[in-house]
Amino acid sequence: MLQSTMLLAPPSGFHNDCIYIHDSLFICLSTISFEISFQVQKKNYRQEKKRAAKELFSALKDPSVVIMSNWLKIRGTLKSWTKLWCALKPGVLLIYKTPSSEHWVGTILLNACKLIERPSKKDGFCFKLYHPLDKSIWAMKGPKGETVGSITQPLPSNYLIFRAASESDGRCWMDALELALSCSSLYKLTAKTCKDGDLSSSSESSHILQLLQSTALNDQELLLVCGVVYLKSSYSLSGGASLWVVKTQSVAREIKGVVFLQPGEASQVETVSEENKGLIWTLLKQLRPGMDLSKVVLPTFILEPRSFLDKLSDYYYHANFLSQAVAEENPYCRMKQILRWYLSGFYKKPKGLKKPYNPILGETFRCCWLHPQTDSCTFYLAEQVSHHPPISAFFVSNRKDGFCISGSILAKSKFYGNSLSAILDGKAKLLLLGRDEEYVITMPYAHCKGILYGTMTLELGGKVTIECEKTKYFAELEFKLKPFLGSSCNVNQISGKIRMGEDLLATIDGHWDGEVLLHEKKTGHQEMLWKPTAEVRKQRLRRQVVQLDQQGPFESERLWQHVTSAITTKDQNKATQEKFVLEEAQRQEARERGDRPWRPHFFTQNPDTNEWQYKYADTKPWDPECCLIQFEKDGIIQTKERCRRQHNGFTYSQNWTSQQKVSCSCSTHGNTTKKL
Repeated sequence: MLQSTMLLAPPSGFHNDCIYIHDSLFICLSTISFEISFQVQKKNYRQEKKRAAKELFSALKDPSVVIMSNWLKIRGTLKSWTKLWCALKPGVLLIYKTPSSEHWVGTILLNACKLIERPSKKDGFCFKLYHPLDKSIWAMKGPKGETVGSITQPLPSNYLIFRAASESDGRCWMDALELALSCSSLYKLTAKTCKDGDLSSSSESSHILQLLQSTALNDQELLLVCGVVYLKSSYSLSGGASLWVVKTQSVAREIKGVVFLQPGEASQVETVSEENKGLIWTLLKQLRPGMDLSKVVLPTFILEPRSFLDKLSDYYYHANFLSQAVAEENPYCRMKQILRWYLSGFYKKPKGLKKPYNPILGETFRCCWLHPQTDSCTFYLAEQVSHHPPISAFFVSNRKDGFCISGSILAKSKFYGNSLSAILDGKAKLLLLGRDEEYVITMPYAHCKGILYGTMTLELGGKVTIECEKTKYFAELEFKLKPFLGSSCNVNQISGKIRMGEDLLATIDGHWDGEVLLHEKKTGHQEMLWKPTAEVRKQRLRRQVVQLDQQGPFESERLWQHVTSAITTKDQNKATQEKFVLEEAQRQEARERGDRPWRPHFFTQNPDTNEWQYKYADTKPWDPECCLIQFEKDGIIQTKERCRRQHNGFTYSQNWTSQQKVSCSCSTHGNTTKKL
């Protein structure tokens, strides 16, 4: 550095014009260096364009590249529905009478289409593809040169209305079609950069290329296209569907911590930071045909720092609603209170998109909630009873207030390309002890969209039911996903109804994270069924768990403590290492166990119904004359009773001259607890 400075400085006695000569030389060298750098950038740019075009064209030549294929019902001009096989490829939708692709019906050119969700009163999910100027959306020839399609009912020329079997399948098709529509312009790049001699020998691939070739892209469009990374792979879906994935540069930021958030979409949207985009790409490359997503190793930055067994306990912070339901004499009022309790389990949510830890086989979690008004406790115990498939069993009990809940959840996932659904397959059974009423309850599914492009958003969807066979009361709730062209007011919508037999008693509508109203059918009366106001949140029951140093080695908080600590301090590398240690220990234990079946500690499976049941369940009604206090010790929920003795053939309670009032200020008998 010192020598360079001396070269630019004029020696003693030289004219000052020499300075200008050196300065001009320096500027000239800088200009040459810039020109060389610019030429290198242009060369890299051209190579990148060729690479993108080559990868795209390679994908188009592969006949297995199908974004999605499955059965759909299509409405004809006579307003009747025909079930046809639809195969979606980048830029086109091929329609056949059978999956064998031999009986071609027609080909829709997606580059001329718009997509919109269509309301429907019937079961299933409807959407519409149409030309905005009412022009034809059909291609003139088939993939093998056919000029006449197979005979079917007449179909409209400028639009088609489709019906999927379910809302989740319909959302899948909406995501896939949106992806295919965005792919249409990529064929323009193919038309410009690929020579005729490079065309695939496959007549179908050539046909699709010829259909969609049009004017070349301008430079700005070329830059946009070259910014896309292509991953060609197939993903198993129900019905044999497959996916072709395009990963773009979209996406997200990470916000830590579980807080009580304001209602609406903003709290359910996340942007992935730049350093985490590569991790998402690594995650997507793990996917293989037929792979269960529960086996995929997830990056730690998307994890919520607690176990799934812990997350299931969010439903019981307002368990006092169940205590009130037991006290109601009218079965209709009991159903309303149970609905209030059910809705109270959803408004506590982490910011953005966070997934709890997948529990380790044999992992347990226990806690309790204090009921100051009734001087009782609600106890919760959960255990991971199976790893593949992942099944979590749980039991909740408050004998003094007269209710208990048992159930199991099988967590399943479906991958749709740009979205996925997490399905909680299972039922919970709420038993009102003194009334001998059992309510069977189902769960909604979580739908995450914008994984590959767009904004990552999490929603709840699906229909859930609460049914009591004894009273014939039945409640149905539908968690609605945001419509394709919906506004912010369409986020987190919920609707439902309460029936008694065939009689409709009330309807329900609102937003599950905000205000939910109930409308009486006969009287026209309207009341607030649920609204998580600040006052309601203050009335949350106080949860207690055993102190960390007194927990067993397989209790959730102690088991995951190092992973949780690393995530909390934003040390993703350490979190990944600690998570790997736990997962590897589980694999080693499975190898050592061999073919011997796993035996859970607290739950057993009924061989007749295959339902998981808590081994120590006590569902007898509370008897205040002999029952003193309910407590939990080492995972066993039990009741302390007065001692009894036999005398002359009769049973007497022991005479208690002085009875000390027992408080439910701790969640376990003989263990120190901490409050949450």
